Amino acid sequence: MSKSKKQKKVLGRGLAALLDDSEPKNISFDKSKDSFSSSEEIDIQHIEINPNQPRLNIDKGKLQNLSDSIKELGIIQPITVRKIGSNKYEIISGERRFRASKLAGLLSIPCYIKRIDEETDSLKMALVENVQRVDLDPIEIALTYNRLINELDITQDQLSKIVGKDRTTISNFIRLLKLDPIVQSGIRDGFLTMGHGRALINLENKSNQLDIYEKIISRNLSVRQTESLVKNIKSENKQSTRSSDVSRIYVDATSKFETFFNSKVNIKESSSGKVSLNAVFENIDKLYEILKKISN
Repeated sequence: MSKSKKQKKVLGRGLAALLDDSEPKNISFDKSKDSFSSSEEIDIQHIEINPNQPRLNIDKGKLQNLSDSIKELGIIQPITVRKIGSNKYEIISGERRFRASKLAGLLSIPCYIKRIDEETDSLKMALVENVQRVDLDPIEIALTYNRLINELDITQDQLSKIVGKDRTTISNFIRLLKLDPIVQSGIRDGFLTMGHGRALINLENKSNQLDIYEKIISRNLSVRQTESLVKNIKSENKQSTRSSDVSRIYVDATSKFETFFNSKVNIKESSSGKVSLNAVFENIDKLYEILKKISN
């Protein structure tokens, strides 16, 4: 079995334990069945944040609330780490709890220690674990799904089985990455929802996306209002494109007919859509020449 396939198999085994946000406390796992140890207290100074975590933004207000709760009740849910050196650990899941614990002034924190041999497995586990967190914004989730597909070299269908989401959901998230970066930032910052983003994706022109983005903010448009606005713009763009195409056809046709007839030609379109062609000949002889050319 190749190394990459072996890694995928390792990642797939025991995913229920990895993806569950509520690992049981103080329970020992058989090493032959899994690679978790029981929870133990670890000096907070010996723990590092995983650079591969998908979380990009952490709400300071929510972090402070969690810190206040930890001060009063302590850590109810241990974080999950892996050992990366002597008295040195890296977070797999629980970064927000870790940050809140530091904010609360804790000197140590309860941890599950996940035994991982390879750094690539740590990266993949961190991505799969954290994409399940409810507090990731849609763009962070989209980036994580996209990275998992690239890192694991799998399809959206295969990813859906790993993370427990249907393929359509995964596709909808990944499509958000087609939005203009400014619009993506707006989704991250909470100025508009994923629903707004999905509506804007239907506009290929980034300038149009930004125009509607500004209207969403200034007018506080709902998703339905945004969809209606997008529909109108697409219709206008379609009409504009057709008008441009028609003009090009008229110019091209006029040029070719004038060359063929060696005479001035005028092409018109009526309100009903019918097209008429009017050619002016200097005399009957010119007309006869055209008839002979057509007959030949």
